[in-house]
Amino acid sequence: MLASGILGYSAEMFKHIEKGGAAAVVTKSVGLKPRSGYVNPTVVQVDCGLINAMGLPNSGIEEFADEIRAAKDVLTIPLIVSVFGFSSEEYAKVAERAVAVGADAVELNASCPHVKQTGSEIGQDPRILADVVRRVRKTVNKPVFVKLSPNVTNITDIAETAVKAGAGALTVMNTVKAMSIDTETAMPILGNRVGGLSGESVKPIAIRNVYDIYEKVKTPIIGCGGIDDWQDAVEFLLAGASAVQIGTAVATEGPRVFMAVAKGIDSYMTKKHFRSVKEIVGLSHRK
Repeated sequence: MLASGILGYSAEMFKHIEKGGAAAVVTKSVGLKPRSGYVNPTVVQVDCGLINAMGLPNSGIEEFADEIRAAKDVLTIPLIVSVFGFSSEEYAKVAERAVAVGADAVELNASCPHVKQTGSEIGQDPRILADVVRRVRKTVNKPVFVKLSPNVTNITDIAETAVKAGAGALTVMNTVKAMSIDTETAMPILGNRVGGLSGESVKPIAIRNVYDIYEKVKTPIIGCGGIDDWQDAVEFLLAGASAVQIGTAVATEGPRVFMAVAKGIDSYMTKKHFRSVKEIVGLSHRK
């Protein structure tokens, strides 16, 4: 899948991603009302990946509804709308509207590490997270994914909370808290000063989180974090993920990364004499 936050706002781009080999697309996060996000610079490249602090810029669900309809007219793969809010009521309203105009599923962004009163603040509080998930589940009749934050004391506890509240799948994981400082000016580089790290450097953290969560819950896990090639994707599957999302690599390599990863997994399966991806999901736990 295309991970949320990367090239995820227009029907034209969604189709471009599908042609690149993606099996599903997740939109950038959308809220109840328009939001301008943070001032530039919002992304900085570091040796180990990308640090971003976009601030959840979006047009608001009412305007974005037109883009969802347009996307459903051209896509042959599932469209998953990432939603956020500043309360459980807002999450539910955005999710309800997204599903009403065609979303095949919603992914709750409960883990953005650089926006106050939403994102990681919700994902770090089991009581609030459970309320959000329950409210959305009661409102929509489509699958509800919950994107978890690594910036917590025990991610498995948070995962269990989300599942008990009704999550149909868990996306593991969002970005890791990070920042970068310019040594000449002695100032933080990002306009928001702090942000979230993505890319290859976070993959070992994501793999560990997927592995730990797989041992605690039976709900499907979508691995996300630092996937750059088919070996990375297979590692997530072995750890317990049933599917994967690719984000930063799409920004650096383009949509062709999806086809390359899919072909690599297929070749791996043939070489190892596996008949189905299901046979390798969580295999490292059974060895």
